Amino acid sequence: MPQKPTTGSSTSGSSTIGSTATGSGTPGSGTTGSSASAVASQRVADHLRTAILSGELRPGARIRQEEVAARLGASRLPVREALRILAAEGLTVVKSNSGAWVSKMDMAECEGVYKIRERLEPLALSESIPHLTAGQIAELAAIARQIEQTTDVDRFLTLDRRLHLLTYAGCRVGQLTALVDRFWNTTQHYRRAFARLAGDSGWELIHAEHRLIIEAIRRADTVDAERFLTGHIRRTRLELGQHPELFTEEDHDSADTADTGR
Repeated sequence: MPQKPTTGSSTSGSSTIGSTATGSGTPGSGTTGSSASAVASQRVADHLRTAILSGELRPGARIRQEEVAARLGASRLPVREALRILAAEGLTVVKSNSGAWVSKMDMAECEGVYKIRERLEPLALSESIPHLTAGQIAELAAIARQIEQTTDVDRFLTLDRRLHLLTYAGCRVGQLTALVDRFWNTTQHYRRAFARLAGDSGWELIHAEHRLIIEAIRRADTVDAERFLTGHIRRTRLELGQHPELFTEEDHDSADTADTGR
C-alpha cells in the first residue's frame, strides 16, 4: 500500500493469565485475580503497541521485560502475556530463554508480505463491499480528503490505515481480516520509512488511487475495486524494492528499549 509524508492497530482480545478458579469470582478468588491480570496484560500490550506503531520502538529493538514492568508498575507475568499478544499480532518476536524484540524484516521478507497482501486484501475488499453502509462509504470519502490535506507522515499513516481497514470492515471472514491486520502491523515501519521518501508526484498518485478505489466501492464494482487495490499495493512493493537501504538499518538492541517514558 503506497504511503505519504510527514497509527491504530487491531487489538487482540484480552487474554486471561493464570488458572480460572471455580466458584463465583468473589473478591480474592482465582477468577478475580485472572481478570485483573488480563486487564494488566492488555494495558501493557496497548502501551507497547503504540510505541511500536508510532516508530518509538523500531524493528530489532530489544524489549526488556523487567524495565517495562517497572515503568508501568506491573509484574512480569502481565508483561510476558502482553508480549504474546503482540507476537500474535506480528509486532514482536518472543524466544524462550532469550527475550523479546520488535519484529524486523529483511527486503525479501517484506517483498513476500507485500505479494501476499496483493492477493489477500483485494479478496477482503471484495467480500466487504456488499456489506458496507452508506455511512461508511461517506466516511471513506471524508478520510481521503483529510489525507489529501496533510503533509505530516505520522498523520498520513494513521489516516491511511483508517481508510484501508475501513474498506475491509464489511468482510465477514474473520480469518482473512486477522491476516490483513497482522500484515499491516508487520509493514508499518517500512511504510513510514518509504513515506518520507515520496515526492509531490508520489502523493498525487496515492490520492488518485484512493479516489479510484472509493469510487469503485460506491458503485459496488468489486472487479474494479480489486484491480485498483492490487495496483495500489503492488506499486508500493516495487518502489520499496528500489530502496534496499530501508532494510539495512542496524539493530537497535542497545539504543532502543521498551523502557520508554510514555
